[in-house]
Amino acid sequence: MGEPDLDTVVSLEQELFAGDPPWSERQFRAELAGVPDTRWYVVAEDAGEIVGYAGLLLPPLPGDPADVMTIAVAADRQRGGVGTVLMTALETEARRHRAGEMLLEVRADNDPALAFYARHGFERIAVRRKYYGGGRDGLVLRKWLRAGAAAEG
Repeated sequence: MGEPDLDTVVSLEQELFAGDPPWSERQFRAELAGVPDTRWYVVAEDAGEIVGYAGLLLPPLPGDPADVMTIAVAADRQRGGVGTVLMTALETEARRHRAGEMLLEVRADNDPALAFYARHGFERIAVRRKYYGGGRDGLVLRKWLRAGAAAEG
């Protein structure tokens, strides 16, 4: 993801996360300012059209967690494999930086996202009460990336 992608990404963000509230262009610019030192962002394209995007907070030290900052797929492209491509890219980058685990937060009432994350090996580890707009709870999910990490942690 780069500067030329921001208009499309912000538009998708507003469409997909209108009630959460969505990230602003300023927030995306702040995230991109951390690339490549602390952040990694990518877009998924089909025939030159952005159909999804994802971002990762890189682990500061080997073995530390990598945080999924965002992952989103255009509504008309959901359940078509784009999310899996993006999640695989995030995990590959996290492993490249030797993260011990991946963490993310998701609305507790977002059943499609929860099912997606479960298919990708994430497990619930905590609840954040009233974390999202409208007093909705958030869940913290984790996926171990290193063999034996669950036993160590």
